[in-house]
Amino acid sequence: MARLPRLSVPGYPHHIIQRGNNRQAIFATEADYELMLRLIAENAAKYAVAVHAYVLMPNHFHLLATPGTANGLPQMMQAIGRGYVRVFNQTQGRSGTLWEGRYRSNVIQADRYLLACMAYIELNPVRACIVGDAGEYPWSSHLHYIGQRVDKLLTPHPLIWGLGNTPFAREAAYAEMVQAGISMAQQQDLTTSTLTGWALGGTDFVADLQKRTERRLVKGKPGRPSLSKEFK
Repeated sequence: MARLPRLSVPGYPHHIIQRGNNRQAIFATEADYELMLRLIAENAAKYAVAVHAYVLMPNHFHLLATPGTANGLPQMMQAIGRGYVRVFNQTQGRSGTLWEGRYRSNVIQADRYLLACMAYIELNPVRACIVGDAGEYPWSSHLHYIGQRVDKLLTPHPLIWGLGNTPFAREAAYAEMVQAGISMAQQQDLTTSTLTGWALGGTDFVADLQKRTERRLVKGKPGRPSLSKEFK
């Protein structure tokens, strides 16, 4: 079956995952994590992509981002991938591919899934048993949103402002939301939609989005093969 083209729609948030080949580590030192964050920040600005949330895990990373143009997101991801591999291979004395194929992404309905997606992303280190609390992990957007550091890489989505009337109120509400976690149903929806590339949202949302692209947005008739591999 032919592979569907990735969907990139300006003005809509996208959940993005890029993994290391064969689930190998993509970060060897603290400097590697810092390099990746610099490359994301530089190329997000260059290609007009607003990054709302992120986590850098030992063998993969997640982004939640809204592109300003149709080509901005793929251009950003290509530049990040190539730039990072070039330096990583040089410093580690290795050659060849680092990534497990092309990145995966899907469009999500902001008012229904954006905050849940942010929590899903920032809770990755907790689900992986690397830390006991999202605030203990330094390589994610979480510390910014709970007021423990300023991360210039990030552009908060407008929905963040609805969490409270003051910065302190928003930070407290956000911390409480992430601490509470998301439902298993939301987690499954977010995982499956990113693996498959199908748009994630209500019927009306998907119907409206379909008017903006010729690419199919939902799964076809039953019986077609589907991906079962899960990402944390």
